[in-house]
Amino acid sequence: MPIKDILVRILKKGYRYFSKKPRIKNLVVFESFHGKRYSDNPRAIYEYMKENCPEFDLIWSVDKGSIPMFKEMNVPYMKRFSLQWLRTFPRAQYWVNNVRLAKWMKKPKGTTYLQTWHGTPLKRLGTDIEEVHMPGTVTTKYRKNIISESKNWSYLVGPNAYSTEILSRAFHFKGPVIESGYPRNDVLHEPSDVQIKKIRESLNISPDKKVVLYAPTWRDDQFFEKGKYRFEFQFDINRLKEQYGDDFVLLARMHYLVSESFDFSPYKDFILDVSDYYDIADLYLISDLLITDYSSVFFDYATLNRPIIFYMYDLEDYRDRLRGFYIDIEADAPGKIVKTEDDLFAEIGRALEEGHCDEQRYEKFRDRFCEWEDGRSSERVVKRVFYKETQNAIAVETTEQNNA
Repeated sequence: MPIKDILVRILKKGYRYFSKKPRIKNLVVFESFHGKRYSDNPRAIYEYMKENCPEFDLIWSVDKGSIPMFKEMNVPYMKRFSLQWLRTFPRAQYWVNNVRLAKWMKKPKGTTYLQTWHGTPLKRLGTDIEEVHMPGTVTTKYRKNIISESKNWSYLVGPNAYSTEILSRAFHFKGPVIESGYPRNDVLHEPSDVQIKKIRESLNISPDKKVVLYAPTWRDDQFFEKGKYRFEFQFDINRLKEQYGDDFVLLARMHYLVSESFDFSPYKDFILDVSDYYDIADLYLISDLLITDYSSVFFDYATLNRPIIFYMYDLEDYRDRLRGFYIDIEADAPGKIVKTEDDLFAEIGRALEEGHCDEQRYEKFRDRFCEWEDGRSSERVVKRVFYKETQNAIAVETTEQNNA
């Protein structure tokens, strides 16, 4: 048997062993995108608890490749699947995560698992996907794994009323959905000029240039092999640079499943590769315009009331075959949908000069999907999960003592 397989078997056996040990009281383990990022809802909840909840011990589960970032930011961490992790993760009283865990990482009895997820759904997800096009994945098995995973969750965070029913159904989740808004968007509420200036300077962006954020998603059926996807730009970067190189910097935020496929070094004076930047929220704050396709980023970005362009060159195929949508994107999108390079470049210039293409439609969208984004989502989640759970535990302990 290969040494790798032997180590995996030892890891799984050790996990089962430590899962049966007593919980480590008030220990909270955070993880974002399989331990690769310090970002998203887990980051926002962590930072709120760090400032307001001194009675809890907070630590991150981190992929080996991301350790330097956590060291630099002085965030407490343990290496994912290390001996420390093995003795700690399955014994933590709380987990905070934003993606699904491996099937063998079952939630132990006594652990509270807060699943924040990572976006308001436009495209169908979970068991709502009629046919899965991911490599090496059978639709029936995929759905079975989704249902098995969601049984581990104690709570699920809802970004808006629209999402509550969809997320519960798509994940077959029977537990409570916390209707709080997304903690990760707290930072987008009333952002300060000082904060924006600081982020721009950290990325060496000239103060005389605007910033355009390009953040597309991945395609399920575009891959090299299982777990390795590809993505190809559907516009001429050189042409875009010739037309707008003096006006703005393009931030390329590629989805984490395809981000390793790109080399932007030939365009380094025009394109800034921010695919590995730890948190997209900072990129929202410094951007004057967002260009995306089917990524959920536009739901969050709308909080800032800044223009959005939808470059949906494969709209019909993506909507009708690959994924399907929950909303009528052509009727509800808070920005113009373009399908050709010429229309994209023209709309970029117009949006940077004039702003929204339809103010009323944008405002209607914000009223529906950003209704809870008031800067206090983290507070609501923490109070619901950590303090309610603590109160329940105290009540149980008191009852047991009285009965004794």
